[in-house]
Amino acid sequence: MPSIQIGPFTRAQGSIVLPGSKSISNRALLLAALSTGTTTLKNLLDADDTQVMRNALRQLGLSVIDQADKVCVVQGCGGKFPIQEGDLFLGNAGTAMRPLTAALAMQGGNYRLSGVARMHERPIRDLVDGLRQVGAKIEYELEEGYPPIQILAADIQIKDVVKVRGDVSSQFLTALLMALPLVAKDPVRIEVIGELISRPYIDITLKLMARFGVTVACPDAQSFVIPAKTSDTVYKSPGQLSVEGDASSASYFLALGAIGAGPVRVLGVGNDSIQGDVAFADALALMGANISAGEDWIEVSGVKNANGKLKGITIDCTEIPDAAMTLAIASLFAEGPTRLNNIASWRVKETDRIAAMAAELKKVGAVVEEGADYIVVNAPSQGNWKSPNEGIDTYDDHRMAMCFSLAAFGPNALKINDPNCVAKTFPTYFAEFSKVVS
Repeated sequence: MPSIQIGPFTRAQGSIVLPGSKSISNRALLLAALSTGTTTLKNLLDADDTQVMRNALRQLGLSVIDQADKVCVVQGCGGKFPIQEGDLFLGNAGTAMRPLTAALAMQGGNYRLSGVARMHERPIRDLVDGLRQVGAKIEYELEEGYPPIQILAADIQIKDVVKVRGDVSSQFLTALLMALPLVAKDPVRIEVIGELISRPYIDITLKLMARFGVTVACPDAQSFVIPAKTSDTVYKSPGQLSVEGDASSASYFLALGAIGAGPVRVLGVGNDSIQGDVAFADALALMGANISAGEDWIEVSGVKNANGKLKGITIDCTEIPDAAMTLAIASLFAEGPTRLNNIASWRVKETDRIAAMAAELKKVGAVVEEGADYIVVNAPSQGNWKSPNEGIDTYDDHRMAMCFSLAAFGPNALKINDPNCVAKTFPTYFAEFSKVVS
């Protein structure tokens, strides 16, 4: 489909069973592969990014068998991939590219990692610098600091504290945390230089590592200590693991419950979630939405503000970078400006999300200010809502497509270009969306 026409809508109500979390799914796949024993993963996300990881693991010689009902069975390799050389294509999946780079650097083999054109514009230097500190041999094929990369057989020796920057992507630290236990003859200390963004994603990594038998100590906010390995096999399968629903994907439906009166309930995340993006519900509450939640569900029922509208807020988005995009769209239905701060990481995602968001919000009539690490959105004034003939461009970015579906709650129908880009994380998004809107 080159484009779809949706809206205008005035009401949203119903419930949605969320697909599995991408962040948890790809971490769990790699940890299961590196473990001893067989792991049955339930509610595993079935989307482009997780298929990329599965196919890479199969190419490395592992048995990864997809079964019915989103179940995947992974036979672990005990830390040593059966195939010691390969050319892996990883699409635009950062959650595959970064952790696999680190895990493969520990293998003593020769590998090439590449992706789509946009992946070759997404930085990887901070991770490579961290891996070179322990003796990894990694070469850039085209531009310094970016994939494609060549990983060459090397003798890994950890003689000192491993230092990594934390202010571009938390995935670099996640990759080191997951890989270095494989070679930790003694305890390994990792120190983060500068600010660590997206800390909740690191918490996901640590909790999943613990499920697979490796407990990392955190003596302070910037330091992580990996225990010395006590045998050749480090990670041990928990037998089975259920993947929570995707909290980033939940944000679109929670916002629908606010701007479309609700109630809209998401099933699969709630008070017990290990994902930071559940804090999106708190941000929505600050804007005036009626929120209720249980262990594994969240529900939004319209707005409690007297005028029935959301209200603009200023918020630090360091810990909810993906879900913050949904706040930018929710602000189309708010009184007063909404300012999203500390979103510099948007610039190096699937597209430059600050620039893309600003451009497309202006198309529907919003007044937008963008900076290096912030965006300010003022809703279109009455009568100034627009429905651009050329449609909303999505930049091959799944979150742009899903976010802008909410803008069809304005007074006009909306054309969204390349809606199939949602296959990256939520292939059935528009079908699920259509079930709850009217």
